[in-house]
Amino acid sequence: MSRRPFSPLAFDELPETPRVPHGYFESADRELTLDSRPFGRHRVSYREMGSGPPLLLVHGLMTTSYSFRYVMKPLAERYRLIVPDLVGAGRSDKPDVSYDPQAMATWISELVRALDLEGCLAIGNSLGGYLCMRAVVSHPQLFSRLVNLHSPGLPEPRLRALAAALAVPGAQRALAAFARRKPERWVHKNVHYFDETLKSREEARQYGEPLATREGSWAFARYMADTLSASAMGNFVRELSRRRDRGEPFPVPLLLVYSRQDPMVPPRIGAQLAQLIPSAELVWLEDSSHFAHVDSPERFLDVVLPFLSSPQS
Repeated sequence: MSRRPFSPLAFDELPETPRVPHGYFESADRELTLDSRPFGRHRVSYREMGSGPPLLLVHGLMTTSYSFRYVMKPLAERYRLIVPDLVGAGRSDKPDVSYDPQAMATWISELVRALDLEGCLAIGNSLGGYLCMRAVVSHPQLFSRLVNLHSPGLPEPRLRALAAALAVPGAQRALAAFARRKPERWVHKNVHYFDETLKSREEARQYGEPLATREGSWAFARYMADTLSASAMGNFVRELSRRRDRGEPFPVPLLLVYSRQDPMVPPRIGAQLAQLIPSAELVWLEDSSHFAHVDSPERFLDVVLPFLSSPQS
């Protein structure tokens, strides 16, 4: 029986394991201690798989390295994958500091250098794509090529409304407490797929466990208030505009992959980023979401693999 796109399953109907198998748990579970300028000394959890040129995979808001579960094995046939849980997310530590986007971009550059990956290929999904773009603008040698899969990045009215709401005294604490109350149900409700039957209790646990602690739920609230700052996105857009007007290309070859439908990040942002970054290539995916690596991994790989393997420029 067919279902409407983005038609949710009730949480109680979720299967224990995904209906489509994946290779995430076949990857090696690693961690390192990172001395970070904005975040101090903390532990970073990451997965590693495959061999070949290094490829960094950076997840988005409310997810973890598990987000890449359906593309890890095919990518690992060609690349050595490094798939971290962002600071404040997943199994990585969650320092009680500001998570502003420039601090997060600095963190990505620090992690890349700590793992001796400078000049690697990179794919960033959603918030991870936005942060990777900021990171390579500040540190042009960080990546050799970047894929941005359906990221935010423009100061939309709803982000300004979110900022205003979270600026109310006590609002961030209330958000953290609400997410922490039933974290698995929270992520199930707030992560959206074109095909919702791909969800499972396994996924809900992977994304819900970090929110079940005070540190994790507070870091999530800081992501919402700090990392998604509309004013910071406005500054980034102005920087991209200045670069374009000077005729200065993006520091590395950039592929923008956006889905035509998405309730989380408006698809028009892809077109607007392409206008701001004329050197970027924009590819649209049909019948998918901004989690195309979950909804349509084969089509995502068909687009991404030729770009990653192109001669360096």
